[in-house]
Amino acid sequence: MLLFVGLGNPDKEYENNRHNIGFKAIDVLLKNENFSEVSKTSFHGKLYKSSNNLFLKPLTYMNLSGKSVQAVANFYKIELDSIVVIHDDLDLPLGAIRFKIGGGDGGHNGLKSIDGMIGKNYIRCRIGIGKPTRKSEVSSYVLGDFNRQEEKIMDDLLIFLKEALNNIDKMSFSQFQSKYTLKPIEAK
Repeated sequence: MLLFVGLGNPDKEYENNRHNIGFKAIDVLLKNENFSEVSKTSFHGKLYKSSNNLFLKPLTYMNLSGKSVQAVANFYKIELDSIVVIHDDLDLPLGAIRFKIGGGDGGHNGLKSIDGMIGKNYIRCRIGIGKPTRKSEVSSYVLGDFNRQEEKIMDDLLIFLKEALNNIDKMSFSQFQSKYTLKPIEAK
């Protein structure tokens, strides 16, 4: 069983923010799937279960995501190599996808929280959102909404991502990385 974790912030005002691409990915993964909600207060998030996998949207806000991931992983006895965290990445160009196991948090507070609670050696699905020209604009950029063109790019990316993640346990991780790493895609 895999645990897919989409990072984001729970309030309506954050719904279309760049920082919430992980939540959007979970929505796409669940679309047209048979699942049931199995959330508990102790999970600090919305948890959905299909016949094979778990899907989590932590409701702790980004900076405390580890609390939710740890609670679910402990309850279901999920090993680190079966946890896939889907998150935005400023260091990748808009529309790129990279997968890796472990590594640093790159200044991402959600990853920092998860690393501190469960360790670093989980699978990371990094979704490129681009970055602002000035470092001082990072906070407003990640908490800003995608524009129309960016939304189209992300919609296409999320369809590709669903196919990729449906195959993550069907080949070696290096084969998976090679097949599903995505360079930036253009809006159609």
